[in-house]
Amino acid sequence: MSKKPNILFFFTDDQRFDTIRALGNSDVQTPVMDRLVAEGTTFTHAHIPGGTSGAICMPSRAMLHTGRTLFHLDGAGQGIPNDHVMLGEHLQANGYRTWGTGKWHNGPASFARSFSDGAEIFLGGMDDHWNVPAFNHDPTGKYDSLLLQCPNPNQSNTLKIRRGDHVTAGKHSSELFAEGAIDWLEKYDTDNPFFMYISFMAPHDPRTMPQKYLDLYDPEDIPLPQNFMGGHPFDNGDLKVRDEVLEDFPRDPYKVRQHIAEYYAMITHLDAQMGRVLDTISALGMADNTIVVFAGDNGLAVGQHGLFGKQNMYEHSVRVPLIFSGPGVPAGEQRSAYVYLHDIFPTLCDLIGTNTPDSVEGTSLVSALNNGDEQVRDTLFSAYREWQRMVKDNRFKLIEYAVNGRRTTQLFDLKTDPLELHNLADDKAHASKVADLRETLFQWRDDWDDAKSEWGKTFWEAF
Repeated sequence: MSKKPNILFFFTDDQRFDTIRALGNSDVQTPVMDRLVAEGTTFTHAHIPGGTSGAICMPSRAMLHTGRTLFHLDGAGQGIPNDHVMLGEHLQANGYRTWGTGKWHNGPASFARSFSDGAEIFLGGMDDHWNVPAFNHDPTGKYDSLLLQCPNPNQSNTLKIRRGDHVTAGKHSSELFAEGAIDWLEKYDTDNPFFMYISFMAPHDPRTMPQKYLDLYDPEDIPLPQNFMGGHPFDNGDLKVRDEVLEDFPRDPYKVRQHIAEYYAMITHLDAQMGRVLDTISALGMADNTIVVFAGDNGLAVGQHGLFGKQNMYEHSVRVPLIFSGPGVPAGEQRSAYVYLHDIFPTLCDLIGTNTPDSVEGTSLVSALNNGDEQVRDTLFSAYREWQRMVKDNRFKLIEYAVNGRRTTQLFDLKTDPLELHNLADDKAHASKVADLRETLFQWRDDWDDAKSEWGKTFWEAF
């Protein structure tokens, strides 16, 4: 029997769906991601289902690793219950060595269940890219924090507890994680297939990177987003969340260009680190038997709609990159099917020929990989806390807001208005579409038990 394929999974933090040059963004340089586009199949309409806290990445990662939907997920952030079978532990049960590095954000016990090996493990949500408080792999799974001497912007040499057993000062997080992966690959000497999970902290702020990458982007040459606004036109429930206070209101056009330049520079830098890992895979003769997955945990506004963060239902925040390449995956193709990140778990199970755990709720994308006409879903749903709900079909998107007793409705024609600038909700010609999508929204609410959740109970009282 031939060896099952290895799995190499690159996961980025806050990378929007439209930040890959090969997919149409000529302002950013991403030669390695472009290579994955050429060698694999890209899902151009991959989404997240939203989030239940301002840290969208926390439930997003939990859904990725469990294959479960947003309101059927327990314990994200603190730890994932044992009855939510995790991707890493399922692969271990099927003969894989599992290795993880980088951002986890779902508790040490969950990491220990998922990975038999690892290095430079970051259990927090965000930190200084040049001074990452990380753990070495702990086979006991305890990952006890130590009192570390860490930089503090207000007081030098301040002692405080950070989630890590060491700080690697002076090395950027993207390089730290890539080099940990390369070191492990070069020493790998077993016949077992491996699952390698490299979870970058980039391009999440604070956006810092080696100067040569920043020098690639002059803010003067960066165009403002066509849907740039000085501020959001109404209260969406969370206009003062951490991401949104990175800049003052009204948004300054030049400062937005600076942020975009730094955002792209971080992406180009992490792209280069991905290339170092892929080159190692090739040099070791593993490329022909390694499935590569590349995805992001959520999008980011960076000035669009007057927003900076991802705590909203617009395309720039709910859509993410998703590429598969390697054995069993068509090369150089794109799919417009509506898919979620939690579909990755069952897809990998099918690609390597194992069963999918009963606890997984995602849908395998193997049929869509093999058939460009397979749409997977006719409609798609997303939610943010107790304030926002979204549903869309193959053309129109409905967003409903319920904030402080006030309801606001938006309807966008994504075919003619992909930047979501023209609200059609009050246009009588579209009244039936609003009504139809609202009924679809109610169906998703019921299917995902949204109204039973602590966030949905508040939101749906407005209806």
